[in-house]
Amino acid sequence: MRSSTLFQRINRHPRATHVRIGAPAATTPRHHVPDPRCVPPSDSLVEFGAYIGGKRVDVPGIPEAVSLVRDHNNAVGAPEAYVWVGLHEPEAPEVEWLAEVFGLHPLAVEDAVKAHQRPKAERYGDSLFVVLKTVAFLDHDELTASSEIIGVGEIMLFVGSDFVVTVRHGSHCSLSEVRGRLEAKPKLLSRGPAGVLHAIADHVVDRYLSVADLMQAELEEVEAAVFADVSSRDIGRIYQLKREMIEMKRAVTPLRTPLSALPQRRMIPSDMRDYFRDVGDHLARVCEQVESSNELCNSILQAALARSNALANEDMRKISAWVAIISVPTMIAGIYGMNFTHMPGLTAMWGYPVVIGTMLVICSLLYRGFRRNSWL
Repeated sequence: MRSSTLFQRINRHPRATHVRIGAPAATTPRHHVPDPRCVPPSDSLVEFGAYIGGKRVDVPGIPEAVSLVRDHNNAVGAPEAYVWVGLHEPEAPEVEWLAEVFGLHPLAVEDAVKAHQRPKAERYGDSLFVVLKTVAFLDHDELTASSEIIGVGEIMLFVGSDFVVTVRHGSHCSLSEVRGRLEAKPKLLSRGPAGVLHAIADHVVDRYLSVADLMQAELEEVEAAVFADVSSRDIGRIYQLKREMIEMKRAVTPLRTPLSALPQRRMIPSDMRDYFRDVGDHLARVCEQVESSNELCNSILQAALARSNALANEDMRKISAWVAIISVPTMIAGIYGMNFTHMPGLTAMWGYPVVIGTMLVICSLLYRGFRRNSWL
């Protein structure tokens, strides 16, 4: 019932249009403003705001924010005002409503709803659709073989000339910190939607760096444990870290190509391109660190397996040495336990102490030899 009512509202709602970043906002007709009577769904709506001249303007709803921003841009003839809408794990009707408001491409909307996309930056008409993978280091009271060390989520961004729509999947990497930092510095907000895109990308890559450093510390701890005293538990933990490093590599490495291509996009203002190159440099450092950590994990795993095999061989030597020592009295006792009538020393008074002494001498000589050869 909720979906049908929502779709009826969408069908009554005129489709919004948008212009290229940097192009005059006067090309946007005023009648393409969302109907204020059409109330957006709020189940997944985290926050929204209208920003004019680097300052936030309080508005009662998204349609009012869009109307205010586009009226201002049409009046000044420049796209200096925009709307920023933040969603968390929305359902299809909620994103489709915003698609009608901002004129989002259906393919990008479908990707934003389904999630589990590769990092990318694609152009749909006069807007950008950017997918960023987010990572977080998860703390556990007790680490088990099935525990996840790295949590992975996604942030999708629809960036137009007068709007930014962020769709976040996952419980970590909240964007409230980014929004608060930008609102505290009007100069950053005045950069427009491209500035918001840069701030979010920079925030995500900074999280990559912190998680990579924590994983490096975990690997160093495991490395010290392996060379101190390896066990099957240590090998299992190494496999676990290896699995998480692969997961992080899948999240981080594919972002290099689309992020390096962003400064060449015509939709990115020329004064923002150096900022995106700086984020690309940070991402390159993360990728190198992840790659080196992955190689270190392989080396630690090989060292752990080699040391485990060496310890197993050492245990086998000890067992073999004790078996050889114990076999001497076992053999002698077995021979004299065969109950033959004619055997040397059976009737002699010195037979028993001589046999016992012979056992002790031979076992002592074997023990001394094995100790000298480091078998015991």
